[in-house]
Amino acid sequence: MKQNLLLLQQTAFAVAQMAERLENADIDPATTLEGLGSVQTRLETGSKVLGRTIHLLEQLNRFADSPALAERITHLQTLQGKLDRQMTLIAAITAAIERGEQPARELIAELLRLSGAAADRLDRLAGRFDAETAPLMQQALEKIKSAAASSAETLKLAETAMPGLEEMLADVKAGISHGLEGLTALQHDLPALHSKVLEGAKALQAALDQFNAALNKAVPFLEKELPKVEEKLHLAAEFVRKDLPEVEEQIRVLSDFVQHRLPELESSLDQVAGLIRTDLPALEDAVRHAANKLREVESEQHFAELAKLLKGDIAAESEFLAKPVHINEQRLYAIPNYGSAMSPFYAVLSLWVGATLLISLLRVDVENSKGQYRGYQMYFGRLLFFLTIGTLQALIMSLGDLFLLGTYVVNKFWFVLFAILVSHVFVTITYTLLTIFGNIGKGIAIIFMVFQFSSSGGTFPISTTSPFFQMLNPFMPFTYAISLLRESVGGIYTETVLKDVAALFIIIGVCYLLALLLKKPLSGFTQRSAENAKKTKIIS
Repeated sequence: MKQNLLLLQQTAFAVAQMAERLENADIDPATTLEGLGSVQTRLETGSKVLGRTIHLLEQLNRFADSPALAERITHLQTLQGKLDRQMTLIAAITAAIERGEQPARELIAELLRLSGAAADRLDRLAGRFDAETAPLMQQALEKIKSAAASSAETLKLAETAMPGLEEMLADVKAGISHGLEGLTALQHDLPALHSKVLEGAKALQAALDQFNAALNKAVPFLEKELPKVEEKLHLAAEFVRKDLPEVEEQIRVLSDFVQHRLPELESSLDQVAGLIRTDLPALEDAVRHAANKLREVESEQHFAELAKLLKGDIAAESEFLAKPVHINEQRLYAIPNYGSAMSPFYAVLSLWVGATLLISLLRVDVENSKGQYRGYQMYFGRLLFFLTIGTLQALIMSLGDLFLLGTYVVNKFWFVLFAILVSHVFVTITYTLLTIFGNIGKGIAIIFMVFQFSSSGGTFPISTTSPFFQMLNPFMPFTYAISLLRESVGGIYTETVLKDVAALFIIIGVCYLLALLLKKPLSGFTQRSAENAKKTKIIS
């Protein structure tokens, strides 16, 4: 009886999982109908087993006449009613899906509530079985034994009760058979569970090793930069102790000037204004008189004679004094504005963000429950789908720069072609990280992007950054992607283009090699396919 309660609890959990799946708007009708049929079958079987259990307890209570045992029978009858109501709800939901309609939210919510309540009640009954229910049943059996041994009259009573005992034994036999079926299915699934645990342990160990390696690389950086930070904090503290009082004193002096000297300054300005009003007309007359005298002197050509006497060509000397140096400027690969010069960096950044969003929004795993595809087939097949979307992203970004934003680009065709190549590289990197590390790969892709901001030289020359980022610069994909797009914007220098293209193809090759050598795509896809098959098997 206890085993039957535990198996009924598993049935309640299965119903709850199906109800949670039905809450999603995007469901597969064929798969959902199959799952609903399986759950309906399990509920029918559970209801029958529960009915036999109730009948068994009722037969025992005929001899024991125990109020506590009668209470257990009432709980089981309430639980059987909940199971019957769940079967009714599942039948209604199945009919709606078969008609091509979305199941009513009220039905799904009630199914989820009933399954949760049934699971809780079964958990309480199973938890208190050994301490409460089993002793009550044992007491009933003891009464049957004592009654059977008491007298011949009791033997007649036992004879009349024999059909009920036979029914009890039949119910016990049916319950044991149901328990054996569940235990057999569990024993069959144990090897697959064991292999999955081992695979997960291996993947976790590999990720832990890589995390330790990254931590070991970051420790020297902290050891070098932390003393500099401490030195700056020390200088700031010295400023607060020594220079801040002097600054406060200067602020007090300025405040005293505003409070006391400013009125005197306003009075002086009033005096100047009065002087301008009263004496300015006489000053203007004096200036006009001096100007007339200068015109008279100029008309008599006294200035020209003075210039010849001093050395001649005043115009040439004034031009020399105004422009003492002549600059001969030659612009190579010129870009007319700052926005166009920054377009390679932001174009590369947008392509990386687009690739990261792809692995976050789209499925990577492949349905392979029958094992008809190999690991590399699933890896490259799904990769081609991601590369197609990456190509469309690159076209929208590059053509939008050219025709919507009016970005200055010398080689427009190569700008679009290089953007597609960069998008392919970034999609391959993020997709490979996800297939090897799972959801951890998404976090690695974001961290990788943050490191590339300062180490790629996209906004400022790499020589102006710290030694740590200068060390990372040759290993960052942003370095070669930004350089390649800059060549198409300002003008192509063939040697630089060949070097950048070769570096990007090497990065793609490394991604493919890591994916195949580590066999992570194969194990990852196989594991997810096995999990889907396991879910289907549990439901059935």
